Amino acid sequence: MINDDKWGILYCPKGGILSNPSRKWERVERALTDQHISYDKIQSESVGSVDRLIKMMINNGYKTIVIVGGDSALNDAVNCLMQCDKETRNSIALGVIPNGLMNDFAHFWGFNEGEVEKNVAWLKSRRLRKIDLGCLRYKNKKGEKCHRYFLNCVNVGLVASIMNLRRQTRHIFGSRTLSFIISFILLVFQRMEYMMKININEDTIKRKIMTVCVGNASGYGQTPNAVPYNGLLDVSVVYHPEMTQLFEGIYLFLKGKFLNHRSVHPFRTRKVEFEFAEHALVGIDGRLLSGAPNGPFSVNVEQEVVNFLMPE
Repeated sequence: MINDDKWGILYCPKGGILSNPSRKWERVERALTDQHISYDKIQSESVGSVDRLIKMMINNGYKTIVIVGGDSALNDAVNCLMQCDKETRNSIALGVIPNGLMNDFAHFWGFNEGEVEKNVAWLKSRRLRKIDLGCLRYKNKKGEKCHRYFLNCVNVGLVASIMNLRRQTRHIFGSRTLSFIISFILLVFQRMEYMMKININEDTIKRKIMTVCVGNASGYGQTPNAVPYNGLLDVSVVYHPEMTQLFEGIYLFLKGKFLNHRSVHPFRTRKVEFEFAEHALVGIDGRLLSGAPNGPFSVNVEQEVVNFLMPE
């Protein structure tokens, strides 16, 4: 039986040609030792192994599970937790030490990659908060009902393509800024708009749309006012701007003023229904959804369902 004070740590090495996984872990290890933290560490072999390893930690009774990784690993972790019964889920605290290709949910709370010692000290203080999750509900090509939870956002349309490009280029270059710039350059080769029909509160939108972001948190800058603890989702619907407005939009996005763009239409709601989104890719927490929705799909919020370890 695992001691309740012992942490289960999943180390997800960061990709990129400039990455040094062993050196990154050595710094985390030193911080844990200095803080006198008892832990067991497992290293993921691949993206697909994270789900299996998190389930193993849950089944072995760890009450504190810390992801040394990014948004994708956190997404896998919360989806594993949501498969547990409520009593088991309520007994587990989830924490993060950012080390992924994309760490936006960690950044939302103030965790940063270069502050490992501070991050570990914050986690040790065990300041818990129940957080909301978004949930994407859809049918796959076989007509089976599926769902996937998310911490950050669901993207439908162009930005789902950009986020996928951003992840791929960051695997190659390692640099957050460089991969972002290259992704925007590559977007000129992408389809720019999609016919959609969306129901948000009392509004029905049926027209060509460039991208939609449904955010439980800041949504990679597209839903900057969203917070994962108010029981609501923020939605940004972006119509296709002129080319000059597109570059203005990129500038505002980088400056954190995305909602100021004239083509961005913000909403706040508990549920969004997509009656159709023709040929649009769907991304969830920064990566493409495996097995794209077939037909209508919806996004809703589930309030206060996961214990998250916060900074002091």
